[in-house]
Amino acid sequence: MSRLEKIGDLFRDEIATIIQKKLRDPRLAKIISVNEVSVAKDLAFADVYVSSFETQSEDQKQDLILSLNGASGFIRTMLSRTHKIRSTPKLRFHYDDTNERVARLESLLAESSQI
Repeated sequence: MSRLEKIGDLFRDEIATIIQKKLRDPRLAKIISVNEVSVAKDLAFADVYVSSFETQSEDQKQDLILSLNGASGFIRTMLSRTHKIRSTPKLRFHYDDTNERVARLESLLAESSQI
C-alpha cells in the first residue's frame, strides 16, 4: 500500500467521524457513507467520494454534495487537528453512485436469469 493510499484511508475514517459527530447542518442529518478518498500526489487536493441511501433523486444528491462542499473548510480544519501531516489538502466532495449501479446490474442479471 502506497503512502497516498494510507493517507486516503486515514482521511476517509476521520472525515466519516467528523461528518457524523461534528457537523450541525440539518441538510446533512442523513446517513452518509464516505466510500473513498483519493489524495493528489502533492497533497493539495483530496477527492472525497460519498453516498447515502436516503438520497433518491438527483436534486437530493446535488444538495448533499453542495452542503458537504460548503462545509469542506470546517471539515478540513477538524481534519488538520487529528493528524501530523504538514499540510491538509483541500477537500472536494463527489457523489459516488457505484452502489446504485451495482444494485441495478444485479436486478438486470436476476431478470435475465429468469427468462
